[in-house]
Amino acid sequence: MAEHPIIVFMALLIFGYGLFSKKAENSIITAPMIFVVIGLLVSFFSLELLEEGPKAYFVKPLMEFTLLLVLFIDGSTIDLKTLTKEKALPIRLLGIGLPITMVLGALLAIPLFPEVKPLILILMAFILSPTDAALGQAVVTGEQVPKRIRQTINVESGLNDGIGLPPILVCIALLSGSAGDGFDSNYWLGFVAKQFIYGPVIGGLVGWLGGILVERASKAGLMNHIFQMLASVAIAVLAYSFAEYFHGNGFIAAYMAGLFLGTSTELIRGRMKEFGEAGSQIMILFIFLLFGMILVPISYPFWDWRALVYALLSLTVIRMLPVALSLIGTGLNMKTVWFIGWFGPRGIASVLYLLMAIIALGSEGYERMVSVITLTVMLSIFLHGVSAVPLSKIFKKSEG
Repeated sequence: MAEHPIIVFMALLIFGYGLFSKKAENSIITAPMIFVVIGLLVSFFSLELLEEGPKAYFVKPLMEFTLLLVLFIDGSTIDLKTLTKEKALPIRLLGIGLPITMVLGALLAIPLFPEVKPLILILMAFILSPTDAALGQAVVTGEQVPKRIRQTINVESGLNDGIGLPPILVCIALLSGSAGDGFDSNYWLGFVAKQFIYGPVIGGLVGWLGGILVERASKAGLMNHIFQMLASVAIAVLAYSFAEYFHGNGFIAAYMAGLFLGTSTELIRGRMKEFGEAGSQIMILFIFLLFGMILVPISYPFWDWRALVYALLSLTVIRMLPVALSLIGTGLNMKTVWFIGWFGPRGIASVLYLLMAIIALGSEGYERMVSVITLTVMLSIFLHGVSAVPLSKIFKKSEG
């Protein structure tokens, strides 16, 4: 362990922050803020592990494990029965708002960065489309915000990670040249089948069967609660691995495994979810630390007024206008509509998808995309973190 000081350093940070975590819940200072700032401070030291940047040996496995765990937990936290009953707002945000956000993000980026290939800017817009409710934790946990609004923001954040992944994979395939020159119908039929059929089917089956086995073993007194919790990580990894073995997409499989987790007993499902969330939280904080240590330093030289303008547009117009359009006719007042629109932070999914793109494509020629995404996420971490508590107070307790 002494050979990997970053792990010891991370353990100290988690332990230290954990001592004050309860107090921090209602504070404008959030864990992502602290870990990003500390990572940025560490970057000023000449450390060997930072020399290779995103291409460092530990980044790829760390990114892959974190992303598959985040997607699995996102899927498992969605209560399909509740979603069916209260589906109107999330479906509007995901079915109308998300596609408009993707298109609008690309349309505004192309004239702003004419020197960059349009496909790279489209990928940038797609990576910045998923939201991260955790960056404004007070919004989804605070009692001041009406329950319906909290659930809507949480469900949207949980589902748009998985929905946003397929178009990102298509862009990466096109940019990497793996699709070949021109339109090859045979290639794309195979690509769609492997990525978007094998992945979901295998993932759904692993999640459904794994959940059933956990539930039956638990009810028969064969499985204790410790291994019920451990099963969440095991199922996520198995879904990813089986899908990859059959050349499907493991990340989509992990998401579908969580979504179709075959466990109906609330106590067992709760244990699996709680352990999975704890594990993913450690990995997420690690990623935010690396975000400050690696991505911010390599992005900073490319920040200019255009990067700042796009980053601010991404957090406001590109997010808030599509939300407003998608919620027309729902009866929500403008205060609530703009509240939902503002609390679409860009966080862990955007960072993980960016790392995925860098690992697949490299960073040379993609400096503008990397810098803009990094700046947008960094602004979001601080602006949404600071505003979550005060803006949540605009609702009266009687609302919702």
